[in-house]
Amino acid sequence: MCAAGRRWGRRQRALLWAVLLAAWEAARGQLRYSVPEEMPKGSFVGDVAKDLGLQLPELKDREAHVFDTGKTRYFFLDLQSGHLSMMEQVDREEICAAVAKCVLNFEILVKRPMNIYKGEVEILDINDNPPSFPERRSVLEISENTAPGARFPLERAHDPDIGVNSLQNYKCSESSYFTLDVKTGDDGVKFPELLLVKSLDREEKAVHNLILTATDNGSPVKSGSTTIEIIVLDGNDNAPEFTQSVYKVTVREDVVVGSRVLQVTATDRDEGPNAEVKYSFFKIPEKFDKTFKMDPESGEIVIIENLNFEEHEFYELVVQARDAGGLSSHSKVLIKVVDVNNYVPEIVVMSVFTPVPEDTPVGTVIAIFSVQDRDSGANGEVQCSISDSHPFRLEKSFDNYYRVLTAELLDREQVSEYNVTVRAADGGSPSLQSSAVLALRVLDVNDNAPVFLEERYSARLAENNAAGALVLTVRATDADWGQNARVRYRLAEGRVRGAPLSSYVSVQAETGALYALRSLDYEQLRELQLCVRAEDGGAPALSSNVSVRLQIVDENDNAPQVLYPPAAAAAAWSGVELAPRRSEAGALVAKVVAVDADAGQNAWLSYELAKATEPGLFRVGPHSGEVRTARSPLARDAARHSLVVLVRDHGRPALSATATLSVVLAESVAELLAELGSAAHEAAAPGEPAASLTRWLVLAVAAVSCLFVAFLLLLLALRLRRCHRQQLLPPDSGASRGVPVSHFVGIDGVRAFLQSYAHDVSLTADSRKSHLRFSAASCCDTLPARAPDEASGDLVPSGDQVTESAVFQYSIHVAFPSRRRHGGSGHTERPTLEISKLTVGAETKILPPICEDNGDDLSLRRLVSVSNSESRNS
Repeated sequence: MCAAGRRWGRRQRALLWAVLLAAWEAARGQLRYSVPEEMPKGSFVGDVAKDLGLQLPELKDREAHVFDTGKTRYFFLDLQSGHLSMMEQVDREEICAAVAKCVLNFEILVKRPMNIYKGEVEILDINDNPPSFPERRSVLEISENTAPGARFPLERAHDPDIGVNSLQNYKCSESSYFTLDVKTGDDGVKFPELLLVKSLDREEKAVHNLILTATDNGSPVKSGSTTIEIIVLDGNDNAPEFTQSVYKVTVREDVVVGSRVLQVTATDRDEGPNAEVKYSFFKIPEKFDKTFKMDPESGEIVIIENLNFEEHEFYELVVQARDAGGLSSHSKVLIKVVDVNNYVPEIVVMSVFTPVPEDTPVGTVIAIFSVQDRDSGANGEVQCSISDSHPFRLEKSFDNYYRVLTAELLDREQVSEYNVTVRAADGGSPSLQSSAVLALRVLDVNDNAPVFLEERYSARLAENNAAGALVLTVRATDADWGQNARVRYRLAEGRVRGAPLSSYVSVQAETGALYALRSLDYEQLRELQLCVRAEDGGAPALSSNVSVRLQIVDENDNAPQVLYPPAAAAAAWSGVELAPRRSEAGALVAKVVAVDADAGQNAWLSYELAKATEPGLFRVGPHSGEVRTARSPLARDAARHSLVVLVRDHGRPALSATATLSVVLAESVAELLAELGSAAHEAAAPGEPAASLTRWLVLAVAAVSCLFVAFLLLLLALRLRRCHRQQLLPPDSGASRGVPVSHFVGIDGVRAFLQSYAHDVSLTADSRKSHLRFSAASCCDTLPARAPDEASGDLVPSGDQVTESAVFQYSIHVAFPSRRRHGGSGHTERPTLEISKLTVGAETKILPPICEDNGDDLSLRRLVSVSNSESRNS
């Protein structure tokens, strides 16, 4: 119990030193721990979380893992406590054999960000193995003729422990013939030799028994022993002698099996059978016995198994030469193995961070690997490299560990996958190489907005389309991948003619097809400007817009509309035109005015005479719609003519409308009224009185007369007002300007003008030949008369040219001055009179003003019909 207690006390002290050493090494960036061997499973090795400066939740979140460099896993990391513990019981002698320092390496890999930490655990030796001999009993034959001083090597003991716990000394039981001599070899290993100090006598004592004891220096001290039986042989005075006490040879580790390493030679000075020498290995380890073979006759040592420098770089063998008489001698053979570059570097990929997001910052660790080469020296020095064409770089972390980091920003749209080849080459000659491929996939990030295939879209859609008709399809592509590349379409908000844009068109979210939701009318909406937005499915979503121009194409869906003459139902006078019987060929009778709500070719109108009472009397201009006489009317031609004018557009199919004109051939107004009354009587219903049309005509004339009397009363009131103003002004104010009074028109002048204007007008039905002339005798006090040579510039021809009556319309504009003061002395502005517009037949002339002034305005418009005879009498 005391020995066991002391053993555990030493283990605790060793463990304490291991923890202190680990803390010091952790500060240097590398974990180092020490534990005694034979620790039970689950024993504490070190606090990794504390030594790395990581919190327990962080250690768990970063998915820390422990990797052992060997084939057997000895440690595990508890993520709950952060402790490194033993997974298996470790026997130092089993895993490290004769290595002085037994170290087990491990790596701790953490993620997010990726990093690796190297650690080692030194397995401390405890004195758990006593020295032991290969055999519990050995036999040594010595001739009685052997001279004192002869040495006989004994079998060495083996202690797998190291240091003070290993074999330290040999002891032999007391004997008067033999003594024990312990020597230390070049490798520091002690080996016993038996020294003959007194001549043997077989007859006196034939057998000697000795006990050889081997001890270590552990605590407690352990020992092992073997019994040596020495048999004294009779005769054969000379033992074989080797030519060298130590044989040394160097061989390459790639030497072929069956090759001779060396040949030992021993001679015996005896003769006969006592001089025959046999060679053999003298108690070598069993594993060496499988590597080398010795020819007993020739003494050649042959390799029977491939050498491995990494396992054994030095062999120490003891050979024995024995004659037939039983005498023997021993010599050492030291075989040094030279390393050969026979191992290819081995690349061990420990972790790969894939897929890699394309927005990964530069310098992020994406892979960690180690390189191992079992060769030594320059043959075991490995250089690693990767291709420069990739956006990655290689960085050596420590020892034989490397990290692959990003050297540039990644772009999945350019390269979505990388196959990074890692090459490892050792320093041997020739160099051996190996490679490993790191397959890295780039994870897409939503960094690209959708892009439309066209900068802008335009389409043409015929009007009167069906609801739901396909207009066009917009398409956008996204360079991203997966959900980030899924494009959806929608309309931007807007209004058209006060209604939401979405009530006119819609876009299919998945395909980008644009549909018309209602039937469109070109006459109401000729063009539709809208914006379509494409949005991807990333988070956050990216979008882009494109403008779409939708042109509505006109169709011939509107027939021409006749503006003049108006529909027959509008009034009894509609469509009645007057044409003098003395009209020449080509005289303008009327003009049909029509419009078409369509556009372009669909709105081009043409006119043709579809039906006429007298087919050859009238013609219609195909483009102007003017109805003219085709020839001069004859006496035999009827007074009333009905013309049907067809108005047709140029659409496909063409649409048309008709206008009906009634043309009356008459010489005077009375004849015109008589013809109209007769026409009304004929058109009346059978039960309607014949005097209905006459009654309406009388009412129309009375209404016009009332309007004219009201106008005269208005002029009289304005005259009285002016006279009242003149009484308030100074007497000389009228001549302040120095202009003759006769050049201005007053109320009397207006009356005289109206009177003369009413009696001196003669018009013809042909507006191109109509003229107006003012009589100089009747308006000499009001308007300055023109010279006779200026008659060519008159508005209407002279009296002898007026042959027929016509209807004309005129506008008279009278401006009365208002009182103004200038510079303290007031004066009255003179009134002005102008005929602002004169309409004769189908032509309108704008007349220049007779006198201009500002003030009160008075306008008069009247329809007057004057017969040709009245004009001549006046």
